[in-house]
Amino acid sequence: MGALAGDIIGSIYEFKNIKTKEFPLFTGYSIYTDDSIMTLAVSNKLLKNSTYVYETQYFGGPYANTSYDINFRNWLFSDNPKPYNSYGNGTAMRVSPMAFAFDSIEDVLEEAKRSAEITHNHPEGIKGAQAVASAIFLARIGSTKDEIRKYIVDNFNYDLNRNTKEIKPIYLFDETCQGSVPEAIICFLESNEFEDAIRLAVSIGGDSDTIACITGSIAEAFYKGVPNNIKKEVLKCLPDVLLAVLINFPDRFNM
Repeated sequence: MGALAGDIIGSIYEFKNIKTKEFPLFTGYSIYTDDSIMTLAVSNKLLKNSTYVYETQYFGGPYANTSYDINFRNWLFSDNPKPYNSYGNGTAMRVSPMAFAFDSIEDVLEEAKRSAEITHNHPEGIKGAQAVASAIFLARIGSTKDEIRKYIVDNFNYDLNRNTKEIKPIYLFDETCQGSVPEAIICFLESNEFEDAIRLAVSIGGDSDTIACITGSIAEAFYKGVPNNIKKEVLKCLPDVLLAVLINFPDRFNM
């Protein structure tokens, strides 16, 4: 839910950045994007013990008009899909479900790698997925923000010693893991509650829907849920096939 909320809220600001925290969370133009679709594809893989390739193509194919990049679009409609050495942030935006589905950080890291390397087998693509998944897992089990920061810095060497005031004036659109995952984590670390985390994520600019998706996924785990007013708006945005996965996943994994 946290990932989807971030995606939908950030959707209208992806190509029209708004560098302030003062903006409407939802408008008539708010919509789920590939971030939500791929997050739910991963969720369904874990629900059904299927494969990442099958579920990604199954859920991704019907939404051909969604904002997929050209490499992923080609992969999505391939009869024999192969990884294409990408380090884009697509791995990080879809990784949140496994942090709730597994009970050890080792299993979470391994599953994050599996989910990433079907498409993004570049080390930075895998690293981005593992960093986000581990941050969510640590938040879920009650780690402090200082503990989460230390783990990410020590294990992934991301620079988290910045704040959004420093980032915002100079930050540009960047779809790479290394150029957006640290920023998304910083927005979470600086936040004081779920909505504030999303507002911070959108306010730095860049790839707003994906940054807010990543930030929201960590914030949900840390703040133990998503506010009801935001949940209601998310549910309104989803078609039935996606909604069913979103509803079934927390029931299956006791969220």
